[in-house]
Amino acid sequence: MHLLVLFHILQSLLLAAHSCPSLCSCHDGKSGIAELRLVQCSDPGITAVPISVPADTVKLRLEKTPISKVSRAAFYNLSELRFLWLTYNSITLIHPSSFVNLKALRELRLDGNLLTSFPWEGLRDMPRLQTLGLHNNRLSSLPAHAALFLPNITYLDLSSNRLTILPAELLDLWFPLPGQSEGQVERRILGLHDNPWLCDCQISMLMSLSMTLGSTVVLMDQLLMCSKSLSQSELLQTQAELSRCMRPSVQPAATRVISPMGSNVILRCDATGYPTPTLTWIKTSTYTNCCQQDNLDNSEQLPRILESFMQESPRVGVRWSIISLNGLSYKDAGEYRCQARNMAGISEALIKLKVMGITKLPHLPKKSRKISSKSPSKYRKPYQMSAITNVPSVKDNQILSSITPFSSNQAKKPQSLVTFLEHVRKY
Repeated sequence: MHLLVLFHILQSLLLAAHSCPSLCSCHDGKSGIAELRLVQCSDPGITAVPISVPADTVKLRLEKTPISKVSRAAFYNLSELRFLWLTYNSITLIHPSSFVNLKALRELRLDGNLLTSFPWEGLRDMPRLQTLGLHNNRLSSLPAHAALFLPNITYLDLSSNRLTILPAELLDLWFPLPGQSEGQVERRILGLHDNPWLCDCQISMLMSLSMTLGSTVVLMDQLLMCSKSLSQSELLQTQAELSRCMRPSVQPAATRVISPMGSNVILRCDATGYPTPTLTWIKTSTYTNCCQQDNLDNSEQLPRILESFMQESPRVGVRWSIISLNGLSYKDAGEYRCQARNMAGISEALIKLKVMGITKLPHLPKKSRKISSKSPSKYRKPYQMSAITNVPSVKDNQILSSITPFSSNQAKKPQSLVTFLEHVRKY
């Protein structure tokens, strides 16, 4: 009886898992030899994300509905989902945890909604995502921290929004420094057109770099629009009078630092340029003229980009950076380069750090003095004699007058004063 009940429960669960939500259509497709479940929901009566979508769904299209909000863990049971289209709805809010458990998702499209912001940190729940479509929304700003969650995105469509500026962090992501990218750099397709960009050199340089031979960035539309202010009419980027980019210049606090082993050292450099440059510390070599070269770790791969540093920008066009080295060893000695970069170019400054060992001073030899154990300590200081004759000085006579007689084994009374003085010097 219990087995029969369990069988009916499992059967109902299986039917529910493969059943199609109401107001949606489901069908199976094929990709090679594999069958894929496709679910499409576009009925105007759908006001929320359906919760009964089959768990083996690979592609879900939720389009042209009055849905306005995507709640937390809305697709949690769709761990096999690869394509998610939420296009042309009325979505104004997406919870940062809406995409939890979508580890297989490759494509996310949110075109044609009413989004004024996007939860960029939610991209961490989709590690395999490559395509992100945000075309035709109401995004007015692109935060700098968005670059932290976009390394794997190769197709990003931000066209037809209200964006005015691009943060430098995104430009660094799309145009990395030589040696910063690991392995082969994938090409990125960017949709930036139909936005009221402000007329600065970043947009101009972006266009120039994207058109260079071998560029890793391809713009969907090269004719970007820009305006000097949101109130002015838009102009073609090629016709706008742009602010002039300035290549960064770097000034280190010191070019040569010498510090003892075990001490703490702070290396600092300041950079100016427009757009505001970003700073990177690179250790390029070790000291080859150091007596402790044999103690260095030769297995260290150089040049090496250092990560433990701090940088701040007190105002536009200025940035400083420091790196702290604690408990110096011979391994820390070498050349450090502070490299500044913006879209106008790259500059760097060299700082040489030398670590000095602790040298022990040689001990001076001690004077050997033979002191009789029978002489009192107050008589151990040698007497001063006159430089002219062997006759003792006045001070010697005063000291001699206070000396007590010797023991019976010695002479009780010297034969002469000179003989007595010679006898005293032995003690």
